[in-house]
Amino acid sequence: MDQASLIIEFAKGTTLFRQPDNTPKLPIVQNGPPGTFVVFADGSKVPLPTDQIVSSDDSHGAAKVGFGGMDFAGLLGSVPAEPLLTFHRVRDLQPPETLPPGRGQTMTLKPHMVEAVKVDGKLIWPPARPT
Repeated sequence: MDQASLIIEFAKGTTLFRQPDNTPKLPIVQNGPPGTFVVFADGSKVPLPTDQIVSSDDSHGAAKVGFGGMDFAGLLGSVPAEPLLTFHRVRDLQPPETLPPGRGQTMTLKPHMVEAVKVDGKLIWPPARPT
């Protein structure tokens, strides 16, 4: 799993849910791949950019997802709005013609949803506390 350049370790008790791939029998244009969601202990779901996921696991008590083509921008926002962990799509992993044209370029997550963000195997968030 640690082959991904960006790894998000979600809060304890989270699981992953992937919508089934219901390929239609009629030649209609798809909106994109089936959705992938992080499901929290309270039942709430947060969508993830499925086309950027290169690895995922939830077998150790929390969801852990590896992304390719995504960068961590940091904790962005200001009072009164709650700062959000912000990630940007910097490179598509799939050919553009297979992706929906209106796909999101930014993913944001509330800090309480995430235990850790790692980039190239190094802990980036939360910042280490001075000792």
